[in-house]
Amino acid sequence: MIIKEALQQEQRYINDLNKKNYFSVIVSTYNRPDALDACLKSLLEQTDKDFEILIADDGSSEETHRLIATYITCSSVGIVHIYQVDNGFQLSKIRNKAAAKSKGSYLIFLDGDCVVRTDFVAKHRQLSSPGYFLAGNRILLSQAFTEDVLLKKTPFYKKKLFSFIGLRLGNKINRILPLLPLPLGILRYLQPRNWRKAVGCNTGMWKKDFIKVNGYDELFEGWGYEDSDLVIRLIHAGIKRKEGRFAVPVLHLWHSQNDKSNQDINYQRLMERLNKLDFIIAKKGVSQYID
Repeated sequence: MIIKEALQQEQRYINDLNKKNYFSVIVSTYNRPDALDACLKSLLEQTDKDFEILIADDGSSEETHRLIATYITCSSVGIVHIYQVDNGFQLSKIRNKAAAKSKGSYLIFLDGDCVVRTDFVAKHRQLSSPGYFLAGNRILLSQAFTEDVLLKKTPFYKKKLFSFIGLRLGNKINRILPLLPLPLGILRYLQPRNWRKAVGCNTGMWKKDFIKVNGYDELFEGWGYEDSDLVIRLIHAGIKRKEGRFAVPVLHLWHSQNDKSNQDINYQRLMERLNKLDFIIAKKGVSQYID
């Protein structure tokens, strides 16, 4: 019954959405309902409510489906569940599918094991600039602290800055500097062609720019470098990097290491493309899902 109600609520949201006023937050997930629960809770605490959430589900089981259905029925912002069957690590494909269904003019890519501060969307909106993508960064949580946060469902992302100092001193997080809200101004524009350390778990860009380069390239299967490839092609297309450090950090929950068996293949493909300045369009990208 709850899934039926969720589908009805989702359809009402799609029919009513005014895309001009919305950002689209694309949350990727795979069989981590506890982490996804924490991520969604933090998104629903945002001071800026003018956005939608698209959950890019790379083949999760029924437990995740039930969790998402529950959120859809009670959420104060629109939530759409984009699902594909489990056929191995196909993050690029599910992100493309979600982006194709998005209604906003600006896309924020976020991983479902990341928790955000309450001004996360507001800061992304403040820093969004025509002709630029925004590269945020992250703070890593320890395994023990992650397990404690998920077990107790602690909204630690709402704590004041001084509380995070204690977490750092206790080795519960790996650093604190990204949380400092520094007005970098012109410094945010100093590395317009730097593709390194632009993480897919915290990146923002205009949807038209994402479509211009044909989104993520689905030739990148398995873990590794699909984010770097997208950023390199954006830069080749004249879309510059804007630094999101000291403004839009995410709090990345601990997880076990991904299968990296495709890492070398993906890295070799990335290096082949890096200096091909005319290589802009993904060979197998988002265009196949756009009506």
